[in-house]
Amino acid sequence: MIMLKNFGRFITFEGTEGAGKSTQIPIIRDWLLEQGINVITTREPGGTELSEKIRHLLLTEDMCAETELLLMFAARKEHIEQVIKPALNRGDWVLCDRFTEATYAYQSAGRAIDRQYIAYLESWLQGELKPDYTFWFDIEVVNGIARAKKRQALDRFESEQIEFFEKVRSGYSKLAIERPNQFVKVNAALSIDDITVQIQSSLQKLL
Repeated sequence: MIMLKNFGRFITFEGTEGAGKSTQIPIIRDWLLEQGINVITTREPGGTELSEKIRHLLLTEDMCAETELLLMFAARKEHIEQVIKPALNRGDWVLCDRFTEATYAYQSAGRAIDRQYIAYLESWLQGELKPDYTFWFDIEVVNGIARAKKRQALDRFESEQIEFFEKVRSGYSKLAIERPNQFVKVNAALSIDDITVQIQSSLQKLL
């Protein structure tokens, strides 16, 4: 397959806990590599040495909602400058486990921080950078939490009450309505293979 040079794509994967997005990312990475595309995988918060240290704080330490928001964007700014932008400038594809859409869902819808503050930070720190596609893995909250509990000890976010994640899910739903050209809703209750086919079908439009 012939690809255009220096034509990187930014693909993000979103969803509440246990939705299965992290399972799909390496599958889609390998598929893209088979298409002859240079691709990297990364995650938020995280992706750089400093951002991973901030991630540890976010997942383990109690803090107020505003501190949480600012730490998310501190980690994100380093991630953008050190990893995401350089990869896109090389023409690589970036597959990212969560991005700013998660901040709208978790810190605004979940923590009740006014969206205007997130929008300001997004504009200031990201500029024009936005995902080409965001795959939103939608699942019933109770089912997702049950999955998460099976795989590992729960972190600070995963330990939140069901009501919190219902708000987060609603936040994602609102974004999907507002950004129809960006969001692709994935039925996370489907089989792994069926979800993979759906994602591949959507990405074919970018190839």
